[in-house]
Amino acid sequence: MRKADLVNAISEKTGIAKVDVLVTLEELFKEIKSTMTGGENVYIRGFGSFVIKKRAKKVGRNIKKGKSIEIPEHYIPSFKPAKVFNEQVKTNVHSLPDDDGDA
Repeated sequence: MRKADLVNAISEKTGIAKVDVLVTLEELFKEIKSTMTGGENVYIRGFGSFVIKKRAKKVGRNIKKGKSIEIPEHYIPSFKPAKVFNEQVKTNVHSLPDDDGDA
């Protein structure tokens, strides 16, 4: 499901205009990004947590040049689904459709 599909589904189920749903979703995404870039996690009860994870400094390899490079410590965003959400997926998804290349 893509963002446009999500907007259409919400609009159909709620009767809210697609443009209003799109604006609301965009603002939600902006707020989550803004909060996380400010160093805070976002917790949505029953859905999950958007958390900041710290990656330690490590040594990697530049395959083309055959040299070792140092990758400094850095932070990445991560999503951890709520227990209820995890259970719903676990019990309701029986098989996934074949991968057709859509991401």
